[in-house]
Amino acid sequence: MTLLAVGLSSISLSNSWQKPQFQSLLELYQTNIVLQAQAWQPEDSSESDIQNFRELILGDKPLDSAQQQYQQAQQSVQGNLEKTKQKLAQLHSPSTTIITTPKPLPEKSPATQISGQSQEKQLQKSLQQQEKLLAELNLRLGILQATAGETEKAISSWSQLSQTAEVDSQTELQATANVLTGIWSNPPRVLPNSQQLIQNNLAGWFRSTALIQLYQLQQRQDALTAVETERQETASAAILKLALIATIPSVTALIGSILLVFLLLQRLIKGKEAILAQNAELVWSTPWNGETVLQVFVFGFLLMGQLFIPELLTLLPLPRGTGNARIEAFSVFVSYLLVATGAVSVLYLSIKRYFPLPEQWFRFSLKGNWFLWGLGGYCTALPIVVIVSLINQQLWRGQGGSNPLLQLALESRDFVALGIFFFTAAIAAPLFEEFLFRGFLLPSLTRYIPVWAAILASSVLFAVAHLSLSEILPLTALGIVLGLVYTRSRNLLSSMLLHSLWNSGTLLSLFLLGSGNN
Repeated sequence: MTLLAVGLSSISLSNSWQKPQFQSLLELYQTNIVLQAQAWQPEDSSESDIQNFRELILGDKPLDSAQQQYQQAQQSVQGNLEKTKQKLAQLHSPSTTIITTPKPLPEKSPATQISGQSQEKQLQKSLQQQEKLLAELNLRLGILQATAGETEKAISSWSQLSQTAEVDSQTELQATANVLTGIWSNPPRVLPNSQQLIQNNLAGWFRSTALIQLYQLQQRQDALTAVETERQETASAAILKLALIATIPSVTALIGSILLVFLLLQRLIKGKEAILAQNAELVWSTPWNGETVLQVFVFGFLLMGQLFIPELLTLLPLPRGTGNARIEAFSVFVSYLLVATGAVSVLYLSIKRYFPLPEQWFRFSLKGNWFLWGLGGYCTALPIVVIVSLINQQLWRGQGGSNPLLQLALESRDFVALGIFFFTAAIAAPLFEEFLFRGFLLPSLTRYIPVWAAILASSVLFAVAHLSLSEILPLTALGIVLGLVYTRSRNLLSSMLLHSLWNSGTLLSLFLLGSGNN
């Protein structure tokens, strides 16, 4: 069972190798909001304070930065597209290896044929998605280039859209590219149905910019005034969103950095009397051995989450592939609830014979300073994880996969669905994961290794359990802070609070980013 669990986990991790990293999508979403915000014109634009605030939020040259961001995204998608085409070509090419056998055998077994067909179907679907994404990026990049006065580059970007697109959405994108080429050409030309194509296939700043160019050519002053008024309203809202997204985490990270420096200096000066040394040498009395730990995580967590519960969900009458955000959110919640229930049940049955447990095990107490530990841990975790994430991005270059729940939360516009996502990520996940990883795993490991090593080992397992290669380093850093907070406070409420604040902050940022990319 251990080999099976390790095998399934390894397959899931390897599958995330070539998947795009969620951070790349987040950066594009934030770039789109910056583009909306840069159109903001305050009533008194001569005030130096207002201009300084604008530059602080938007940067020095937001349009140039946005163009660079989209060029990088285009190159990344183009590279992934070429890799997918190569994989498809390899599937279609005959094998060059000749094996001599005493009896004639079929070239491929039925199971291999089915597996090959399934892989080809997945690659074809991925190819279509990447082609559509590349077309959308070229549309937007062209508008950025045209706005910067680089009309020839813009027309070149629009001409790169596939001329032989068979999918209706891609055909419509090609028609939109023709419309954009026409209204930015010299002399310009307005094609039929231009306004509807722009409104259907462009969003945010890109849509308003194209419509302004179109209405100026058509000399439709009323429509031009309406879209410019709407752009100002959108820009004001975008400025506020950017201020919230940038200011709150920045202030929190600054507080966390100061607190971190203070705690480290105090640890060096005061030694064992420092805050970070509190309960550092206090060990748990662990009545069970490593076999029990292995049993809980192999059977109760890994196999439950990757084999038993997924198979059970296929038997439940849950609608799938509907595109309904509420159904997707509810399905994620039910799946997580079943995995948590199964894992906690296995944990209970595994350690039941050791009841009553020694002191300090699974300790929840509303007394003490658990709230300060949780809040302070969140502040100090923010600058640490941000630095690790920046290094991580350079290592993975936009690949390595991400938690699919994050993208669902980002793209959802349904408040009920967002509420379900929030409950799953900000309440259910901290309760279950802290109970399992910090409440059970970390203290169990101290039977064999020192507390600091148990914190590190449990953090790595916590990160790997999320099954995304690109998230291992940032989640390990977060896990270390969670482990330190728990071992020093000896109260699971403190690490649960930290975990909940972290997930809540992430979801709030996703909601703000997603709401600005309608």
